Amino acid sequence: MEIDKPNILITGTPGVGKSYLCQRLADQLKFNWLDCSKIAKENNFIEEYDKEFDCPILDEDKLMDFMEPLMANGGNIVEYHGCDFFPERWFQAVFVVTCPNETLYDRLKERSYNEKKLTSNIQCEIFGTIWEEACESYKDDIVFKLSGATKAEAENSLKTVKNWYSMWKRK
Repeated sequence: MEIDKPNILITGTPGVGKSYLCQRLADQLKFNWLDCSKIAKENNFIEEYDKEFDCPILDEDKLMDFMEPLMANGGNIVEYHGCDFFPERWFQAVFVVTCPNETLYDRLKERSYNEKKLTSNIQCEIFGTIWEEACESYKDDIVFKLSGATKAEAENSLKTVKNWYSMWKRK
């Protein structure tokens, strides 16, 4: 099936700047922004609550069932801090947003993350866990790395995605 607009995944460790980028992209490109954490909360796609990390555990199957018809139409920007469970066929591009640890630490501290959750997320960024997950889950030619450290870098990342979209439209 031919789609008019691609589906784009924006992923990365919590706090790297995904939401900022998604909001701008959705507004400027007129895409539908699917914030998976928000969708899960609004529709109770939660299996349980992890007290240790102070966060809900996503019911991936329920989220996938909900998203399947939306993804078929194209024109979606999907935001989530994980990516290996999304079907490869859904996306024409996967952008992994990264951020230096010092900046990320300050952002997560501002969000009042408990020490265990904060440490876990910083380690995730140090080891490039989300980048590795994306590279293992999707074809190399659709996975790209962006930076969300500063507003200037976020603007460059915005341009990068918009340039990718311009090239996609020419195909």
